[in-house]
Amino acid sequence: MSSYSDLQARLHYVFHDQALLRQALTHRSFGATNNERLEFIGDSVLNLAVASLLYAEGEPSEGQLSYLRASLVREETLASLAQELGIGDCIRLGEGELRSGGSARPSILADALEAVMGAVYLDGGFDAAQELAGRLYRDRLRALDTRASAKDAKTRLQEILQGRKLKVPAYAVTAISGPAHQQLFRVRCEVAELGMQTHGEGSSRRAAEQQAAEHMIVQLQAHHRTARKPSRLGTSPQES
Repeated sequence: MSSYSDLQARLHYVFHDQALLRQALTHRSFGATNNERLEFIGDSVLNLAVASLLYAEGEPSEGQLSYLRASLVREETLASLAQELGIGDCIRLGEGELRSGGSARPSILADALEAVMGAVYLDGGFDAAQELAGRLYRDRLRALDTRASAKDAKTRLQEILQGRKLKVPAYAVTAISGPAHQQLFRVRCEVAELGMQTHGEGSSRRAAEQQAAEHMIVQLQAHHRTARKPSRLGTSPQES
């Protein structure tokens, strides 16, 4: 319990219901009552809290806001924040995870931080969760790479795919409509290796490609978050 007290001091938040904090710091390998449900709600709370913080910063476009939010809530950033808070020292893990160094695994740390955010939300409401997010991200918000955020969608998409060792996307014009002086282009963006397609429209081929790329980035972010989370349906006997 002393480690929990120290963690709450670092969070600058004291739980009214200490059981919520204990559950948030319990990995599924430890037992059936674990942090997966809190992680689920914490993911949404964190996304909204970070979006609100970015909006207040005055970033001009939706594309930039989406890019910056994705960089702040991705697994690497969450794991880094969890390490700074010392969450790894507080997580309850099963013996197998303990032996394999689970307390330092980025996915476990990131999930635990999301669960803590969910627990704060349930314990103290969204205002408390928003204040916690503000404290956690204060330095990172000051150090945002505005040059990176200004990259166009096609460049960002290519960098994301290259980072995952995937081929560059393919773009194709699927339709052109309207009179010559007011044409509307419809473009398809395809990531064949993932079997994913998106579409965009614009007054030029370039504008349509940018919109399709932006839609693909959003789709890839959702795909990545879903892929790294264990299914909550049909848990194995060891987890039930």
